[in-house]
Amino acid sequence: MKHFARVTYPSHSLMRRTLITFGAALTLLLSFSSAQARDLQGRLGLGYNSEFANLNTYYGVPGVSLKYALTRDLAFEGVIGIATTSPSNTVTALKLFKNLFFETNLNFYGMLGGGIVSANSKSGAQFIGGFGAEFFIPGVESLGFSMETGGSFDRLSGSYVFRTLGVSFLNAGMHFYF
Repeated sequence: MKHFARVTYPSHSLMRRTLITFGAALTLLLSFSSAQARDLQGRLGLGYNSEFANLNTYYGVPGVSLKYALTRDLAFEGVIGIATTSPSNTVTALKLFKNLFFETNLNFYGMLGGGIVSANSKSGAQFIGGFGAEFFIPGVESLGFSMETGGSFDRLSGSYVFRTLGVSFLNAGMHFYF
């Protein structure tokens, strides 16, 4: 009777495949043709984002975010959040947005994001990707409400976890644009 060695794949192989997939998705996202989206170019949005994994833990923390539109259809967002509780929770993340479809008071976009999160004395990386919409109430054009759906990949719990993502404006965020 032969004994076969169990084949194990190092965790860096999975991380490498994840980064390659993330890079391919980013390339695909940026290759869409320019849409005539609501023009936020050069405007800075101040708001919040609470869709990263550490929010769902004990003493979870949302992040304060700054969203800036580089062009008519490309924007990025920086997210920073901290709770000085014991154990402390933090989030530091970046998101990239590409507007894909235009409505008068709505931008439909693709998004990719990644961040470093910590919760309950554990820290790890999280990547998110998917689609979303930011809508504006007529007459209040400087206030945007976001909803997003897609997937999340993280290693906060000590093992790799993939989750589907579906967040309302209560979690995906609200921004006031200056």
